[in-house]
Amino acid sequence: MGEAKRKSKTRNMLYDATSRTISTPRFDLYTIGTRISWGHHVLAEDLSYWSSHDERVLGLVCRDRTDDDYGWIIFARDRVGRFRSVLVGTSLPSVSDAEGALRQEIARVIAEEDLVQLGVQGDEPNTPFDVLTVPLGTDKTQLHPFFRVLSENPERAPGRATIKENGPWLAPTDPHFVREFQGEGFNQRLWEMYLWAAFRDLGMDVTQPEAPDFHCNRLGFEFTAEATTVAPSMSGLMATHPDPKTPEEMREFLAHYMPMKFGSALTAKLKKKTATGQSYWQRGAAPGRPFILAIADYHKPGGDGELGSMTYSGSALWLYLYGHRLTWKHVNGKLVITATKSADHAYLEKTVPSGFFDLPNAEHISAVLFTNAATISKFDRMGIIAGFKASGTHFYRIGYRHDPTPHAAEPKPFHGEITEETKERWADELQLFHNPRALHPIPIELFEGTAHHFFEDGEPHSIGPNDRILGSYTAIIKGVADEDWDATIQADEAMKEAMKKRLTRRP
Repeated sequence: MGEAKRKSKTRNMLYDATSRTISTPRFDLYTIGTRISWGHHVLAEDLSYWSSHDERVLGLVCRDRTDDDYGWIIFARDRVGRFRSVLVGTSLPSVSDAEGALRQEIARVIAEEDLVQLGVQGDEPNTPFDVLTVPLGTDKTQLHPFFRVLSENPERAPGRATIKENGPWLAPTDPHFVREFQGEGFNQRLWEMYLWAAFRDLGMDVTQPEAPDFHCNRLGFEFTAEATTVAPSMSGLMATHPDPKTPEEMREFLAHYMPMKFGSALTAKLKKKTATGQSYWQRGAAPGRPFILAIADYHKPGGDGELGSMTYSGSALWLYLYGHRLTWKHVNGKLVITATKSADHAYLEKTVPSGFFDLPNAEHISAVLFTNAATISKFDRMGIIAGFKASGTHFYRIGYRHDPTPHAAEPKPFHGEITEETKERWADELQLFHNPRALHPIPIELFEGTAHHFFEDGEPHSIGPNDRILGSYTAIIKGVADEDWDATIQADEAMKEAMKKRLTRRP
């Protein structure tokens, strides 16, 4: 063997001993809050992703779109636990040169650098923290039951891995985040964590000022957003919760009780003012820019064989926002949808007007953002796709997709296991309800790849990906060895049918 070949072999052995490729979803999870949108989506093209074997160091090889040459970036964790850029190489002539230089630098970093100090950026709090770590001395009876499910159940390892990466990006700006996420504010904080991840997934730079909750910037277009949730009513008329069983009872529930629940959360934000009289759209970076209210329904959790309200309450939101009820029928093979002005929503002795976007000052609300997927299961699925699946545990998703067939009136059922090959994005289930009276409309392109709803000239319109998921349920199957799973799921058709039926009990 010639000297050059011997050196090349030795070098490659060193590289293989210190670095390896990792998948795109895994790299994206680790660096979800790291990269500026302009550089990520305009200036550079990602080509390959790398890590040290212990994943304390990450690497990226990219092409400079302007100069058409190649470079690399190394990432290490800062004092809070977030992966940040620490070393950069540029102006290399080929992909192979860039990959070789990156792997050489990873080997050097592992051998020579103090990785704790390497990641320090100077803008972190003084001490690291983990949103999943419960402070010593905490009374565990004060922990939210869903937080305990997330933090204690072995099968929730994928969700924990995901939240470990997302949480540190939000918590440093809010000293109450960890305490509230672990306690009574779990749902609100989970919703905020989901929204932040979805905004990042859509290519936005996101900061969290005091108010509104989010200031987003995508390639120079800015908007603000305030997050709110539909929570259980603990007193008053709304605490008497309906228990719809029949299709007719479900229609009544969605026509009256749920619009009131959505309305209570949304109008509270619409009317809220500071001590100096400022509304949300007048605070911080909001003035003169689009302002979004983002809402999720957590008012009735699932369990014991029942679906949570989030899986079926979304259709009531259209009714309340636009103040019109939609009916459909087929005429000569064509689907005809009719919008009829809705009456007020009435439940027991309480009555509220329909049509949130018609309320005074609602013109300041550019749109209402909604999803039925801001759940622990969503974080689990994103963790599995990134390679954090717990051995002996399988996640099986059952639900309905939009049917793009012309004049189709019903969604299409789907089911399947969640694996590393599953294609899913944080923003997949987002729905944006545009306000026809908005002073500052939201461009559709800003939420590319999500569902958009409009009501113009008395007509409803919706657009979005043909395969968008409308609703789903994720079942966790434990105790089946990985090597036995394929045979189990193929043989047990009854299990699949039973899980699908959990989503078919709807109007």
